[in-house]
Amino acid sequence: MDIGLLASIFKFILFLVQIYYYGMIVYFFMSWIPNARDNKFGQFLAKIYEPFLQQFRKIIPPIGMIDISSIVAIIVLVLFQQGLASIFNLILNNLI
Repeated sequence: MDIGLLASIFKFILFLVQIYYYGMIVYFFMSWIPNARDNKFGQFLAKIYEPFLQQFRKIIPPIGMIDISSIVAIIVLVLFQQGLASIFNLILNNLI
């Protein structure tokens, strides 16, 4: 496989993870605005992000009124993105 094509595929995957990250940040801040998640855009984001967030809510209970599982999910997503970028760099450097 051509290295340029492989690099493009890796960049596209990282781009998709970055888009998912930004969407999660938007969804996170929508929880602070009353009724923001009740419109069609909020429901659309809920279909995308709630399955991921539910995995963390099973493990991390809310502290009073504060749901820290969303913050932990965002941190895990950032770590995943950085790990993925490192793996891609290792693969590409070994192919050159």
